[in-house]
Amino acid sequence: MTRVDIARRADIGMSGYEKIAGTIHFAVDPGNPHNAIIVDLDKAPRNADGRVEFSADLYIMRPKDATRGNGSVLVEVSNRGGRGAIRQFNRGGPTPDPESDGDLGDKFLMRYGFTVAWVGWEFDVAAGSDRMRIQAPIATDAGKPITGIVRATFTPSAAAPEMVVRDLAGYDALEPEGSDRQLTVRSSFLGKGEPIARDRWHVKGHTIALEGGFEAGKTYEVSYRAANPPIAGLGFVAMRDFSSWLKYDRRDMGNFRYAYAFGASQSGRFLREFLYEGFNSDERDRQVFDGVMAHIAGAARIDLNARWATPISVGVHGATAFPFADRALADPISGAREGLLDNPRAREHQPKIFYTNTPVEYWGDGRVAALVHTTPDGSADVELPDNVRVYFFAGTQHAPARFPPSKNAGQQVDNPVDYWWTLRALLLAMHRWVSAGTAPPASAYPTLKDGTLVKVGDVTFPAIPGVRSPRDVSAGPRVANPLIRDGAGAGAPLPLLVPAVDEDGNERAGIRLPDVAVPLATYTGWNFRDPSTGELVSLLGASIPFPATRAARAAANDPRRSIEERYRSQEEYQEKVEQAADALVLRGYLLIDDVPRIVQRASDTWETIVSSR
Repeated sequence: MTRVDIARRADIGMSGYEKIAGTIHFAVDPGNPHNAIIVDLDKAPRNADGRVEFSADLYIMRPKDATRGNGSVLVEVSNRGGRGAIRQFNRGGPTPDPESDGDLGDKFLMRYGFTVAWVGWEFDVAAGSDRMRIQAPIATDAGKPITGIVRATFTPSAAAPEMVVRDLAGYDALEPEGSDRQLTVRSSFLGKGEPIARDRWHVKGHTIALEGGFEAGKTYEVSYRAANPPIAGLGFVAMRDFSSWLKYDRRDMGNFRYAYAFGASQSGRFLREFLYEGFNSDERDRQVFDGVMAHIAGAARIDLNARWATPISVGVHGATAFPFADRALADPISGAREGLLDNPRAREHQPKIFYTNTPVEYWGDGRVAALVHTTPDGSADVELPDNVRVYFFAGTQHAPARFPPSKNAGQQVDNPVDYWWTLRALLLAMHRWVSAGTAPPASAYPTLKDGTLVKVGDVTFPAIPGVRSPRDVSAGPRVANPLIRDGAGAGAPLPLLVPAVDEDGNERAGIRLPDVAVPLATYTGWNFRDPSTGELVSLLGASIPFPATRAARAAANDPRRSIEERYRSQEEYQEKVEQAADALVLRGYLLIDDVPRIVQRASDTWETIVSSR
């Protein structure tokens, strides 16, 4: 880090916190061994000192009185440039730039004294927006422009005459009518693509127009020539050096003894790659993060440290490469032996780690979360390292749907079960684990040994009228790992192991929040596309309410017991919800202060499902 330009500094209402926004500047030594892994760093322009310069957006929220701090900084890895920690952990409003106390929600992070910080790491976030971005240098070939073919896959949810290909936001077409451009279409994501005649489609920037329009539910893949690849891997360096600077060098920002990283989805995949490539050691060989919470990433990683990287992509069936688990394991496909943490780059300076996932990461998009805790072929459980815990949020979806839920792109209503209450408890558990050595709650996830993790074809989902069985879903292929010879079995099919379910279709293992432990519905981590294509909607789960009465159950031929057969009254239901919540508090998966709001949501769910019928 060479300097910080502060653009704004202001109090946030009467909260005792202030916000600081600006730009942080870096100068990286290409000769430092910790930077050797960065793709195309040798092709970057250098300053008079032989270093590579770049900058990134910076945003910090800190207590003005340092004595109110808890000695730690929580660095949220921005998801596509956003700042979601206040909305998610504080249950606050959507504003990423809080002005008042009310914008801070219930002030959870503030009450516990966390400084919260963000730095831009992603080059393909829209410039000029209120989002965190990196200004990465461009790679050149001896000063001459580099060109190459970029590609992306997309599935329209609705018919449209043109599509903005978001995954290629960082790359406009160099030759819009070039002979090497191609557009294909296929009926399923993993099917074979058929080429579309070039005279039927045109590209402008990264927007594709198609004669006759794009069809909903079909998958298209586009490729064209682009120029000037950014050195995207410097996004890892920005995160490493910004966090190290806060922890070791900037006492005026806070007296930080500990640094924690939190990342969800794309950002959780970022953290898995960050650790794998060895970025938790800084240029001076100091540990960067003491704790890492990689949320809803499954066994996947991110396409960042590569030429023509597309980090903004959701990574559907394109983000999971060997190794999957933390321990070094033999890969029966490629013959390689390596682990996410057990490799020469990552063995030193390992943080405490929480991996948290929903059933979506087990079922969908090729994220195969089971491979985090099984062998590469899915044939056996593996022991977790001492510094790792794994938590499975049963009956949830990638991001909780709004309540009351509605039906959108899926055949069933979206899944609103809210797991953020547990993430609040886990964040405090991580802080206690790092700062005081207090063991966190026990891992909770499905295993082969106890029969709560099964092959997809063996899942015993009930035959609910109008609900398709998911037993024929495929995980798709693994992708290449450029750090292992021959790509580590790229193209080989991934094993698909999924959580076993009970007679209602609700998962048996993991952290069963009161919605699932005392259910009014079947809650899944999958939802087939509507209209039907036989494909799952990316990142979506479903909620399928139980019949309200015995008569309604018989009329619908539903195999699940009705609500009136389960609970004599709403009062009895509420009492069971409170008991389930209290049990989770005792196990460390919920905070006692959050129970009243969890119980209130249960009451609202009863009103929505039962009383409104």
